[in-house]
Amino acid sequence: MKLILLNILAYIKNDYKTNHFRFIVEVTAWVLSIGCSITMALTVPNPPLIILYPIFITQCVMYGWAAYTRKSFGMIINYGLLVTIDCIGLIRMLVN
Repeated sequence: MKLILLNILAYIKNDYKTNHFRFIVEVTAWVLSIGCSITMALTVPNPPLIILYPIFITQCVMYGWAAYTRKSFGMIINYGLLVTIDCIGLIRMLVN
């Protein structure tokens, strides 16, 4: 177990050394994602979607950019689709 944790820490350190900016972007996107999820959970059944949708979209764009810099096709497609879905949801909410 200790070896697994040491390997994880080594991976994180190496990732940070490889690309500081991408690392910060990914951590920021992760914090935004967790914050939105907690907000959704605490405000059900009426979450503040007018606030949350733009944050969801922003963090997905951030993750998408990070995936692009990592040359991760599957993640780029995933976050591109999530941005599209969230943009449609936001537009529908604003129009109605």
